[in-house]
Amino acid sequence: MIAVILFYGFIAGVIVAGPMLWSFLTLAPGEHPPLGMLAGYLIMLVALTAVFLGVKSYRDKVLGGAIRFLPALGVGLAITLVASVMYVLAWEVVMAYSNFDFTEFYASYLRDAAKGGTPEQIAKAAADAKEFTINYSKPLYRMPWTFIEIFPVGLLVSLITAAVLRNSRVLPARAAAQARHGG
Repeated sequence: MIAVILFYGFIAGVIVAGPMLWSFLTLAPGEHPPLGMLAGYLIMLVALTAVFLGVKSYRDKVLGGAIRFLPALGVGLAITLVASVMYVLAWEVVMAYSNFDFTEFYASYLRDAAKGGTPEQIAKAAADAKEFTINYSKPLYRMPWTFIEIFPVGLLVSLITAAVLRNSRVLPARAAAQARHGG
């Protein structure tokens, strides 16, 4: 089981971290990343299809073609955990080595969002931006926030995967399917 988890978790981690590293580490100073939030979450979804593949592989090759909901969920969440840790580590590399200053980018967004507001709203936005800048500079603050960007997506994929693959008739193992059909 550990081999399946690490293999598929690593695949998902590479798929989700690779485009992020490439898009941020190739930026010139002052440039913004070409991929937006929507593209980032779509890449996460594509990467986390490895959860489905990993649970199916475990079900078919290790368990002989049948798995219950909770074990399937556990394998899916473990694969998600590996991918999520790789995602967090990749973001830490981005924070350390890219020309993109995410902290200033987001703090500026907070200040700009308050433009046209009351003086109190503008002051609060400036204080929030300053607090964000201070807190986000701390890895123990930043890393959990990065983790919860991807983990809920993996949780959802794991729940759907466990619900679907607990039915052994859904995408049955080839050997089992051939034996049933006499081939």
